[in-house]
Amino acid sequence: MQHLFKQGNDKKPVFLLLHGTGGDENSLLALAEIVDPEASVLSVRGNVLENGMPRFFRRVADGVFDMEDLAARTKELYEFLDDAAKEYNFNRDNIIAIGYSNGANIAANLLYDYNDALKGAILHHPMVPNRDAQIPQQDTKVFIAAGSNDPMCSPQEATDLQAMLSQQGAIVTLEWEQNGHQLTMNEVQKAKTWYEQNFA
Repeated sequence: MQHLFKQGNDKKPVFLLLHGTGGDENSLLALAEIVDPEASVLSVRGNVLENGMPRFFRRVADGVFDMEDLAARTKELYEFLDDAAKEYNFNRDNIIAIGYSNGANIAANLLYDYNDALKGAILHHPMVPNRDAQIPQQDTKVFIAAGSNDPMCSPQEATDLQAMLSQQGAIVTLEWEQNGHQLTMNEVQKAKTWYEQNFA
């Protein structure tokens, strides 16, 4: 997978950056710098193109995922993380995903499909990736930032995602914004506070 890696402090987590539709491996670098400038960064570009815009998996329509492609792309990303940990010599068990929109959805699906994919996750404006999933037991810490007036992800998506992960043992914090689907500095600062309380 096309990506960039920035070495940071070995004692800090590795941030896995997962952009939204139309973004690339540079889109969330400034965000990672705010959350923890000393963390290593592994930023990945989605392998799917939709009207020329990179994404991490296909969709049939807005809000309707291609479930077969989602499963295959999630497995591809999981295996890529294994390979990247060996290539860049970082701790595979110390990865925290930071995802926005489409990137948040595939990060959430990593949690739905694997109990050892991520140490933690910061999900900006995610949806429930798979309502039929058998989610593995886990104690992953998860931060969700959602928009109470988000036209693309209804508030129900965020509360359902929180409930489904919590039922399997994840420790989920849900914060609400009122700025639609956009990624705001306010929610990034909330994510930074959550990260510092849990991982710094």
